[in-house]
Amino acid sequence: MSVVALIGSPRRDGNSAGLAGVVVEAAKKAGKTTRTFYLNDLTYRGCQACYACKQGLDHCVLSDSATEILEAVAAAEVVIFSSPVYFGDVTGQFKLFFDRAFSYFTPDYRTAANPSRLSPGKKLVFVQSQGQPDPTFFDDLYPRYDRFFKRLGFSETHLIRVVGVAAPGEALQRPEFVREAENVAAGLFSQGEVDW
Repeated sequence: MSVVALIGSPRRDGNSAGLAGVVVEAAKKAGKTTRTFYLNDLTYRGCQACYACKQGLDHCVLSDSATEILEAVAAAEVVIFSSPVYFGDVTGQFKLFFDRAFSYFTPDYRTAANPSRLSPGKKLVFVQSQGQPDPTFFDDLYPRYDRFFKRLGFSETHLIRVVGVAAPGEALQRPEFVREAENVAAGLFSQGEVDW
């Protein structure tokens, strides 16, 4: 099983990045192949609305850092997306990449029962962190994106959401958040008892 993680935070030691790392480490311990992409370190453009991926091509026509990530996500069995909440949404780094996921849709995506070019059965973990301690703030964010995850064909999606953490690495100091990430990872990668 291959696992691909996309870190949308500009901080490598940020809270969403740290908890995504917990899941990646669990995958490694379970013998899975992993790759991690730090979006902030890459150079890529957002979707250009050219529709080339719907008119003759089955992939995004742009060639930049996102090309390799799109290919890695398409090949992966488990994908981890992580982002802190910035101004009520995912980071610009994540959104810019995610718009390029439009290329995964088939030309008839508006009406097709199965509008995705991705292989069925993929699993997804979404890590969302926020400094705002009130859990009702931004509780609409994941459901909005999850609708797209499901349309893209992810058969199983999981949310790891942490609230009230702002300082880098703070989430990793909170046992309840680490335990949540470990539990999601155990469900994905274990065949019985997990030895952490």
